[in-house]
Amino acid sequence: MTSPHSSPYPDFLQIQDLLSAEQRLVQSSVRDFVAKEVEPKIRSAYLEERFPTEIIPQLGALGLLGSSLTGYGLPGMDHIAYGLIMQELERCDSGLRSFASVQGSLVMYPIHAFGSEAQKREWLPQLGSGKAVGCFGLTEANGGSDPGAMQTRAEDKGDHWLINGSKMWITNGNLAAVAVIWAATKDGIRGFVVPTKTAGFTARKMEGKLSLRASVTSELYFDQMKLPKDAVLPLSSGLKSPLSCLTQARYGIAWGVLGAAEACFDEAVAYASDRVTFGRPIGHTQLVQRKLAIMLSRITQGKLLALRLGQLKNAGQLHFAQVSMGKQNNVEMALETARTCRDILGGNGIMVEYKAMRHMCNLETVFTYEGTNDIHLLIMGAEIVGKQAFGVN
Repeated sequence: MTSPHSSPYPDFLQIQDLLSAEQRLVQSSVRDFVAKEVEPKIRSAYLEERFPTEIIPQLGALGLLGSSLTGYGLPGMDHIAYGLIMQELERCDSGLRSFASVQGSLVMYPIHAFGSEAQKREWLPQLGSGKAVGCFGLTEANGGSDPGAMQTRAEDKGDHWLINGSKMWITNGNLAAVAVIWAATKDGIRGFVVPTKTAGFTARKMEGKLSLRASVTSELYFDQMKLPKDAVLPLSSGLKSPLSCLTQARYGIAWGVLGAAEACFDEAVAYASDRVTFGRPIGHTQLVQRKLAIMLSRITQGKLLALRLGQLKNAGQLHFAQVSMGKQNNVEMALETARTCRDILGGNGIMVEYKAMRHMCNLETVFTYEGTNDIHLLIMGAEIVGKQAFGVN
């Protein structure tokens, strides 16, 4: 029997053996790219509250934007390979994974799933290559966990649409050339493809964040914004359309946060092996070994959960409540891992030279966005008892 210690410790159960050669190649290629091109830049980007936009063309060239979508020059990778991409991006920073996740799951996916052929041909190649950036406008200041309460309105004026309203917490808003905007119409909620140069469209960057600082977050405003009739996503219908986009993004998060947890864990193990106090490395003490063992077990469980979600998604059998389980469980695990690793690092853990606190702060946002931790528990609870505990019963 091979000792688990012969494998890298985050892969204690040798889960890599369950991946295909192509999936392993994708993962190692993305890890190499991130280590070389992004890791050296991420600390300053985080401190300066900016996204390193110079890497966007590289993300496109590597097929990391909309990687699981097919046609229109897109890679068409399987969903486990996509998850591994998200994992390797978030190993660096949640802001990096958020950029790719929004571009692929929240902008390219709805155009791919609900768009006209003209919309697909115009935008998917540009977005997939990184020549254009997109954003997704669903959340509003007074909406939060209740997106059905949106106040943004789109009026059918016969020969055009007229949109008024606003959106908040919009990733990539000030970087975007195109926005997928969700608005209430007399026939229900519909999606619209909106070039950001459209008259009446304004994006304002949200400053002063203490989390996800290496990610651009914006408020969007629509003031008498006039759109052609063909701006609507023709196959979008009701709230289920944007929620299906969120399911795609939540799946990526369930994978992505594993990277953040592993990055913190790796750092803590290395630190505990070198940091000597009371005459021995702190990693030789019972308290620290207990913490490391618990974290490794939970990271391993999270990886197995994500892998099973990927298998179900590849088979076309994945249910949104299963995605909620993955998002809720893995984000909570990653946040607790980051906090514990920060503790192991002691006072050094608050310094930017170490990763744990940056990941910890980022994960506080991931814990809340794309459905809060509590909302995902309630989604699972509704599946268990057959009755929703939130909203109108």
